[in-house]
Amino acid sequence: MFSTYPTILNCIDGTRKDVKEAFSVAHFDLVIIDEAHRSVYQKYGAIFDYFDSLLVGLTATPRGEVDRNTYKLFELDDHQPTYAYELDKAVADGFLVPPRAISVPLKFQREGITYKDLSPEEQEEYELQERFYDEETGQLKEQIEAPALNQWLFNIDTVNKVLEHLMLNGIKVEGGDKLGKTIVFAKNTKHADFIVQQFDKNYPHYKGQFCQKIDFTVKYAQSLIDDFSIVDKYPQIAVSVDMLDTGIDVPEVVNLVFFKMVRSKTKFWQMIGRGTRLSENLFGPGNHKKEFIVFDYCQNLEFFNANPDGYDSGVQEPLKQTIFKRRLELALVLQDGNPDETELNDLVDTFKDQLHMTVDSMKLDNFIIRKERKAVEIYSKRDKWIKLTESDVNILVSKISSLPSIDEDDEYRRRFDLIILNLQIAIQGNSKRQVSYQEKVIRIANDLESKSTIPAVAKQLDLIQELQTEQWWQDVTLPILEGVRVRMRELIRFIDPDEAKEDVFTNFEDEIGEDTDEYDVVKSDSKLLDYRARVQRFIREHQDHITIRRLKNNEPVSPKDIEALEDILFTEDGPIPKDKYTEIFGGQPLGILVRTMVGLDRNAAKKAFAEFLAEAPMHPDQITFLNEVVDYLVKNGTMEPKAMFDSPFTNINDNGVIGVFGEHDSKKIVEIVKHVNENAGVA
Repeated sequence: MFSTYPTILNCIDGTRKDVKEAFSVAHFDLVIIDEAHRSVYQKYGAIFDYFDSLLVGLTATPRGEVDRNTYKLFELDDHQPTYAYELDKAVADGFLVPPRAISVPLKFQREGITYKDLSPEEQEEYELQERFYDEETGQLKEQIEAPALNQWLFNIDTVNKVLEHLMLNGIKVEGGDKLGKTIVFAKNTKHADFIVQQFDKNYPHYKGQFCQKIDFTVKYAQSLIDDFSIVDKYPQIAVSVDMLDTGIDVPEVVNLVFFKMVRSKTKFWQMIGRGTRLSENLFGPGNHKKEFIVFDYCQNLEFFNANPDGYDSGVQEPLKQTIFKRRLELALVLQDGNPDETELNDLVDTFKDQLHMTVDSMKLDNFIIRKERKAVEIYSKRDKWIKLTESDVNILVSKISSLPSIDEDDEYRRRFDLIILNLQIAIQGNSKRQVSYQEKVIRIANDLESKSTIPAVAKQLDLIQELQTEQWWQDVTLPILEGVRVRMRELIRFIDPDEAKEDVFTNFEDEIGEDTDEYDVVKSDSKLLDYRARVQRFIREHQDHITIRRLKNNEPVSPKDIEALEDILFTEDGPIPKDKYTEIFGGQPLGILVRTMVGLDRNAAKKAFAEFLAEAPMHPDQITFLNEVVDYLVKNGTMEPKAMFDSPFTNINDNGVIGVFGEHDSKKIVEIVKHVNENAGVA
C-alpha cells in the first residue's frame, strides 16, 4: 500500500475515537520511505519506531546534521549509506545529464547599493527613500546592504539585467528561436511578482503567458505546474518560491536561475536536481538533451565550492517543549530556597503544578507516548514532583518534554509565557539578558495600551500603564512576574502584528560582469574519504580495546598503549596502511584522532570539573555554561579553548567564558580543558 505521513499517523495514533487503529506494530514486513531526507524527524519519525519491520530509505540528499540525521534513522555511520549511486556515475552511465554551472557577477547582489557610487540623478532618488534613513539618528545611510535586495528593496535594473542575460545566454529550443524550459528560484513571493512584472514589460509579446509565478500563493498552482510540464505549453519560465525546489520532474528543463542565496547543501542539490533529467529529441530528431545550465547570480557556487557541506539549520524546538524545559529549570533552581519566603515557595509549587498538569494530560493510548509510558505514568503522580532531583530532570527533559500534550493555548499565549519565563531565569541568574526581555514586555504593554477600548484590555489598563514606568521594575520579583503573565497572557491576541513597512522600488543602474566563472559541481567522493570512513568504523568497533577505552575515559596513555593500537590498525588486514594514514591525517597523533572519533565519556568529562565545581556555588548561567562544555567534550573528545568564545557559548554571554566566570575562574576552566586534551596525547 502507499500512504502519506499524516494518513499513516492517523491510522496508528490510538487516541482518535473516529479512527480505529488500522495497523498493528507487526502489520508490515517492509516499510519503504521515499525522499527519506524529509519529514523523518520529530513526530513523523515516530512512525518508523512504531513498526517492527525492515526499513528502506530512498533519497538523493541524505542529511548528516545532529538533529536531522538520515543515517541515524537507519543505524548507519554518517555519510556511509548502505548503497550509493552518485550523480557522476549516473551521468557517466547515461541516466542523467550534467549541469554547466556559471557564476554571473551582479554588483548590487554582491555588494549592496552604495550612495557615493550612484550618479547625481540616482543620488536624488536615493535621498527620497524614507527607508534609506537611520531610524534612530535620522541620518542617510551610506549603503544599503545586499540582503535588502529583493527582500524589501526591488531594483528594476537588477532584474532587467538578469532577464536579459538569461534570454541571451540560456539554452534555446525550436532551432534556437525560443528559450527552453526554465526555473527561476526567487527569494520570496514579492520578488517573484516583481520578476514577472518586469518580464512582461520588457517582452510585451509574451505578456501573461511565457513567464509566470508558481508558488503557494497562486490559486491554481498545480494547473500551472501541469502546463509547465508539457513541452509545447506555456509557461516557459516558471518563477518559483520554494514550490519547485524539490519533487518536480520536468525533463525539458534546461535552465536553472539562482536568484536567491541558498546555504543548505540538501536544498541546493535538490534544486540542481530539477535539471538533471534526460529528454530525448528535445532539440530535434536524434538531438537529445546533453546538459543544462545553472545561472547563479548570488554566489551560491562560490559558497558551496568553499563549503561543500553548506550550513544546514537545525530542527526548531517546539514552543511547548521549550516552555516545559524553562519551567523545569526554574523549579529545580528555586525549590531549595528559604522556607520563610512564602511567595517564592508558592511560585515553585505553581511551576510544579503546571508541569504535572502537562504530563497528566498526555494520552497513554497515543503511540508516540506509549514508548515512554513508564516515565509518563511515574510523573503523572503529583507526589513525584515534591522534591525534584537531577535524575528526575534528565528523564523529564530527554523522555517527556517532547511528547504531545493537550491544552487550549495558542501561539500568542505561549510566546508571552516564554518571554516571562526567560525574564525570570535571567533575573534569577543575574544575567544581562534580563534587560532585553524587560524591553519586550514594555513594548507589549505599549501595544496593548492602544487597544484600551477592548473591555478585557481596559480591565488591566492600570497594570499595562505601570509596566511602562521605570519605577514598577525596581525590585520586581519572580512571583510578581508570574502575576503579570497570568493577567496579560489572554490579551496578547489583541495585538496587531507589526505593520509592514512599505517596500522600496528603485531604478539604479546595476552592473553585470562579463567575466563569468564556471564550476564543476559534479564531484564524486575521493578514495581518501573511504579510508577515513574505514578508520572511523574500525575505531568505533574496537571501543573495548584498552587504549581506546583509556582515551574515552580521559586516562593518560603511554607510548606502549599507542603501539598496541597501531599494531592492529596498520596490519595487512587493518583498515588503512600507515603511509595512507599519514597522507590523510598528516601529523595528527593517533590518540588525538581516536579521542575526536569516540568522544569523551560523560562521567569522565564531569569528573574533570568536579574539583572546580566543589570550590564555590554556581549561578544558573555558570552551570549552563559548564554543561555546554561537557556536552562539547562528550561529542568532540577534545576542545580548543578559543571555542569557549564562540557560539553556542556566546549565547549565554557575549564575552564567552570570561563573561560568565570572570578572568580568574575562566583561567582555571581553560587549564582543565587543556589537561583533558593532553590526556589524549602520550604521557
